[in-house]
Amino acid sequence: MDEIDRQLLDILQQDATLSIAQMAERVGLSPTPCWKRIQKLEAQGVVTRRVAVVDPDRVGVGLSVLVSVEAGEHTPKWLERFSAGVAAMPEIMEVYRMAGDVDYVLRVAVADMTEYDAFYKRLIAVAPMKNVTSRFAMERMKYTTAYPLHPRAFRDRRAAENGDEE
Repeated sequence: MDEIDRQLLDILQQDATLSIAQMAERVGLSPTPCWKRIQKLEAQGVVTRRVAVVDPDRVGVGLSVLVSVEAGEHTPKWLERFSAGVAAMPEIMEVYRMAGDVDYVLRVAVADMTEYDAFYKRLIAVAPMKNVTSRFAMERMKYTTAYPLHPRAFRDRRAAENGDEE
């Protein structure tokens, strides 16, 4: 990937609804090479999908909960049950396996405390858990789906053209 790919990724992360012609103009390409680059980024798995980002309050799931889970067991069977269980729960937006004092952190989106209580009861039935701690967000101060695009992931085309890179 090069600087043009980085620019395209930045554009796509900010507004994937732009036309190919608009994106091409912004990165200094004609539409066909621009489209081919985007297709290549998708084929390589760099762009995994293009989606609409929805306001959780407007769709009725404005309560964000960060849930820490300590596993009841550390066995492949437990992990399989837990993984399948959390994958089937649409309220769970993200799951991370952690290093440190907790085993997993979940980001959960629900309507209110009553809905969270029902979710909690289904969660603890998935697999034996040693401890489950819930933290309720009072305010979302920053939210983005756009990843920072680190320069090391992209080659410098000018250096490559001059023979400075492999």
